Parts: sequence; structure tokens; C-alpha cells
Amino acid sequence: MDTPAHNSLKIRKKALELDFLDCGIARAEFLEEDAPRLRTWLKNGFHGDMGYMENHFGKRVDPRRLVEGGRSLIVVLQNYHTTEKQRDPEAPRISRYAYGKDYHKIVRKKLKSLLSWMQEEMGPVRGRIFVDSAPVLERAWAARAGLGWIGKHSLLLNPKYGSWFFLGVIICDLELEADSPMNEYCGDCTRCIDACPTQAILPGRTVDASRCLSYLTIENREPEIPAEFSDRMKGWAFGCDICQEVCPWNKNAHPHREEWLKPRPGLLEMSREEWMKMDETRFHELFESSAVKRAKFEGLRRNLDFLR
Repeated sequence: MDTPAHNSLKIRKKALELDFLDCGIARAEFLEEDAPRLRTWLKNGFHGDMGYMENHFGKRVDPRRLVEGGRSLIVVLQNYHTTEKQRDPEAPRISRYAYGKDYHKIVRKKLKSLLSWMQEEMGPVRGRIFVDSAPVLERAWAARAGLGWIGKHSLLLNPKYGSWFFLGVIICDLELEADSPMNEYCGDCTRCIDACPTQAILPGRTVDASRCLSYLTIENREPEIPAEFSDRMKGWAFGCDICQEVCPWNKNAHPHREEWLKPRPGLLEMSREEWMKMDETRFHELFESSAVKRAKFEGLRRNLDFLR
């Protein structure tokens, strides 16, 4: 029978064969440091109207409550970096991760392939797959799995790949050898803090999500964006990439090779006028199977109107 160390090596190798950027492994246990941080973050109301973040606190900080018999977490990075940009500098901007198809289903499909392979190679492994869809603190687990450190903007930073990646997790009952967390290397750099137009990035690697442009343009369900942000949107209509664009570690990022992440035909060529005239029919044509659907047409229309 293969040892935990050998199985860990085989899983990492298979993850790379599936074209994940990297793969790390953590032991399923209580997140002793992250639990009080999450509780304080919620108490301060930094989650805004994302009430679901208050649910299942115990499961968020202990995966063994989420998956019975869970012993290990396999965490993968999926690259979405691209050097392509919207052609019209005056056009409303959307985050790069939303240029192509919705990542949830694709990353989940790749993780299913990984889990199926594990079951074929390593016996009756029981596991569950999570892609930003359940009470799992993916960034905390990725850090524990040695895939990077939490930057001052609260995103995971990897010294080789930067931060342009999605995270996916498998929680399974297989005993695996865990990776060691790495040191953090943000040092005295404050570029992300200085560049944030809404001052959403706070001391202690904390983000007030209720002030973050990504929250305001996606998760925010209010009919209007607060007027105090009228001169701070920087042209963003869906999400925001500013803190990643200014981060020195992203100079190492290389473009993805995924067909499904390529920009939807005509998206990057749209002029400001075309964006501002977008109706619901065009919205559904342009963003079929896209992460932009998260905001719904009404939300995107609200954002566009706010940028006028």
C-alpha cells in the first residue's frame, strides 16, 4: 500500500497533468488562528450584506464538521491571468476572471477528474469538491497547504505565480502528507493599500468588503450604489483588479492556456457607447455561461448607470 507521502506526490503530479497551476495538501483540522479573525471580521460588519458568511461558522473553521471523516484537504490553483485588455480605454471595465466562461463549473469538472483518478489509484476514497460554493475558507487552506501567503489585500500570493488564480478544494478521508506553510514576503510594501480607491484594505490583512468595488458591483443587491463612491469607481462595472494590477509579485505571472478562459467574442472590442446601450437581450447573448451572470442584468445595468 502506498504511503501518505507517496500518495501526496502522485496527487500533485496528477493535478499538474490536469493543467492546474499548482497543488498543495493540508491536514484537516481546526483553523485556530483564522477562527477569531473571521469572528472579528463578521462582528465588524465587514461582510456587508453577505449574510451567508455568518452561517455555518463551525464548518468554516473546521472541515471535519463539513465532511465526516475528513482527514486531508487538496488545494489547487487554476491560472486565469491574461495580458489581453479591453480596447476602448473609456469603456466600463470588468475583472479579467470574467472574460471567459464561469470558472465554477470548469474547475469543479477538473477536480472531479482528480478525485475519480484518486479513487481508481488509491482505493475507495471518499471526498467532496468545493469551488467557492460552500463554507470553506479556501485562502486559509491554500496558505496552510504551502501554496502561498495571505497578502495585505487578503488574497493568496504565490512567489512564482502571483495572485491571478482561482482556488479549488477537495476534502477527503485519505491520510496524506501535508505541505508546510511558507513565510510571507509582502514586507513594507503598501502598493495595494495605497491604490485602493475606496480605502477598503485595512491593517492586518483585512478587507472591508462592504467598501470593496468587487462587492459593490457584484454582491451588493441594493438598487443604488452609495453616492459616496461616485468618484471612486475608476470605471469598474463588474469586479475590480486594481490591487492585483499594482502588486509587484504579479510581474511573474504568465498567461493561462485554457480555451474556456479566452475572452468571449466581441467582448474586449466593445466601445463605451456599446456598453452604455446594453439591454437585457444583449446581456444574455454576451454573458451566457459567464461569471458576470452573478450580478444579473439589473445589477450590471445599475453599475453602468452609476458610471455615467
